[in-house]
Amino acid sequence: MRPDHPILQVVLDTPLRRRFDYLPPADATAAAAPGQRVRVPLGKRRAVGVIAAIAEQSELPASRLKRALEIIDAEPLWDPVTFALLGWAADYYHHPLGEVLFAAIPVALREGGSAKRSQLAWRLSERGLAALAKPPRLGLRQRQLLDLIGDASVANEAIAEAGLGAAAKALAARGWLESLERPEPAPASGPGHAGPGCAGPVLTADQSAACGAIAAALGRYGAFLLHGVTGSGKTEVYMQLIERVLAAGQGALVLVPEIALTPQLVARFQERLTAPVVALHSSMADGARFAAWRAAATGAAPVVIGTRSAVFTPMPALGLVVVDEEHDPSYKQQDGFRYSARDLAVARARRAGVPAVLGSATPSLESLANAAAGRYTKLSLPERTGRAGKPRVGVIDLRLHAARDGLSQPALAAIERHLAAAGQVLVFLNRRGYAPTLFCPGCAWIAPCTACDARLTVHLRQARLTCHHCGAEQAMPYGCPRCGTELRPVGEGTERVEATLAQLFPAAPLVRVDRDVIRRRGDIEKALNSVVDGRARILLGTQMLTKGHDFPDVTLVVVLAADQGLFGADFRASERLAQQIVQVAGRAGRGDRPGEVLIQSCYPQHPLLQCLITEGYEGFAVRALEERSATGWPPYSHLALLRADGTSRAEVHEFLREAKAAAPAERNGLRLLGPAPASMERRAGRYRAQLLLEAPARATLQRFLSEWLVRVGELRPSRHLRWSVDVDPTEVD
Repeated sequence: MRPDHPILQVVLDTPLRRRFDYLPPADATAAAAPGQRVRVPLGKRRAVGVIAAIAEQSELPASRLKRALEIIDAEPLWDPVTFALLGWAADYYHHPLGEVLFAAIPVALREGGSAKRSQLAWRLSERGLAALAKPPRLGLRQRQLLDLIGDASVANEAIAEAGLGAAAKALAARGWLESLERPEPAPASGPGHAGPGCAGPVLTADQSAACGAIAAALGRYGAFLLHGVTGSGKTEVYMQLIERVLAAGQGALVLVPEIALTPQLVARFQERLTAPVVALHSSMADGARFAAWRAAATGAAPVVIGTRSAVFTPMPALGLVVVDEEHDPSYKQQDGFRYSARDLAVARARRAGVPAVLGSATPSLESLANAAAGRYTKLSLPERTGRAGKPRVGVIDLRLHAARDGLSQPALAAIERHLAAAGQVLVFLNRRGYAPTLFCPGCAWIAPCTACDARLTVHLRQARLTCHHCGAEQAMPYGCPRCGTELRPVGEGTERVEATLAQLFPAAPLVRVDRDVIRRRGDIEKALNSVVDGRARILLGTQMLTKGHDFPDVTLVVVLAADQGLFGADFRASERLAQQIVQVAGRAGRGDRPGEVLIQSCYPQHPLLQCLITEGYEGFAVRALEERSATGWPPYSHLALLRADGTSRAEVHEFLREAKAAAPAERNGLRLLGPAPASMERRAGRYRAQLLLEAPARATLQRFLSEWLVRVGELRPSRHLRWSVDVDPTEVD
């Protein structure tokens, strides 16, 4: 029916794929708009929602329409381009719009907090001032808090970061502190220079050509693939472009794949730019993240550097989008709203009419195919900016050289040689823990995870066995539960290699970087700073070390267990291994001293390794694209996965068979394969299986999904079963 008032179509932070119709609040003084938050009645409770659209009529009769209780925001949370992008993303990835919108805002806004730029602060109350006239007996933390506050007010975030939150609550309960709302200070500007070309290093000819080509596109959309070898100065190109954008009164969004990269890049940009720069990533405290989001949304901070979710940050005058290390798989969200931040960054740039720059030393095959098809403009930085040039690469044949705890004698000799020459050494092993297996030599028993189809990893220092898939832990047994024989850790992880290196090179300080030791905020910065300032001579770690770090004194990189990705089941396994090896190898010789890279392998003649050594990443990419074209895998086809998991294997497969039977008859070349179990069928006590959809065209896949998923949603599986759809999956397991 058609009521006298416009209809607010509201979405909520739920997995429901629908909109709820409400009338405007009775006391509304201004017209509502899409993108504003509202508080609405929902059953017996109140909920915060977002207005998705304004309609003239509702399918519900007037008697069933309820009024929204409150329009929370005076204006939409997002600019029109970003709001439209979020709606498009929900449609493209077939995810409920409510969950998409709420995932794109800070926690305080999801809970209905104010979006205005103010902050909660604490100051002494009159009662507190009177009490302090006669020095009271206070705990250490309470005295520290009062010293921090003094005669002024202190932001709640600053109190929390100082670890004094409990003391503030205690003094507030006694009536000694009172809270107040005060204007949030604008982010500090950096000490750098203003305007393009005012400072910074002189560009090489290749950098200058790349910078000029992208600068010529400022003010309009263009997608550029900046393929630069490690150490070629891609970041300098980004900064000079951002200076031009700032000089024009616009802002820049820079995406990075790893939280560990954000502080380094922010510090570098703040030193260089006069405009405020803010970071946005998941490890920030909620208050600090909210403040950075607001600074970006109001234009107070025109430069945003963030990880995946920062792609949705509203920016009123966006002039440039940069995706650094564009190949990195962490740009794809792997649960919930499964989106690709890289692809959405390009889509956002197109909608905003600004250039998008995708940088990498090892571009994804999808991006290289886009460049070959003319959708992206490829720009090359083929040489390093330092005098050392590209590192020398060699392969150590583990069939000829026995390894001690994963380290062969040639590798140990090279480490000793480089340390003696005052170089630093990076040892890369993408496996944490002490050993991946606890084995009984008497009866061949292997310690299993009881909830997953996986083995438990030995963490010797804690005397624990841990599953790296579901997080289950148990004390480490020393005798076999079946025959009583003494158990042996088999294989090497970073903890074991660390112990061996410390024993063999006691005079060389060592720092290890993996998720077992990098746990708290600031740990990664401390570890990496010890390498940059020279205190650490050996750097050991996992893939956290492969992502854009600059260690000018590292002259040797040793890659252990390189064979892990040579025989992977996923069709992207070889691409990822090649990227990983090239990226970690690129940490060697970035300064003025030549670098050396040693790759340990039991398969030194494997075509992938030989291709990387003789032809480099570009040669590998050409061959890999030829193979993908011949087999019809992406980027020459388009995929989606319907995943299901539950407590019963039979129920999971039955649901997927029913979903397959519900598929539209018209396929237009689309293939629906499965159901098939996941490569690890049981994880965290749940059985997992999937259907694979493969289509020759993106439009064909999208049309099929739009019709099919409605039918899938009408199925009534067990309440213990969960299902989801993953469009453009990066892991087909």
